[in-house]
Amino acid sequence: MEEYINNTVPVLRKEKNITQEEFADAVGVSRQTVIAIEKGNYTPSLLLGLKIAKYFKKPIDEIFSLKS
Repeated sequence: MEEYINNTVPVLRKEKNITQEEFADAVGVSRQTVIAIEKGNYTPSLLLGLKIAKYFKKPIDEIFSLKS
């Protein structure tokens, strides 16, 4: 059984009404990285995950979860 990381980044970003570019700048990555995270094609490092959680002011496990 394969496991995947599910995330709510696109939903949270849209709720804040910010662009992918603005979000990327805020967490220190490229827009392409944000696109890959939102599509589920890229699992961020723990450091980036923590930056994203801090940005949204949410616990990391409310943003990222294990999906099998």
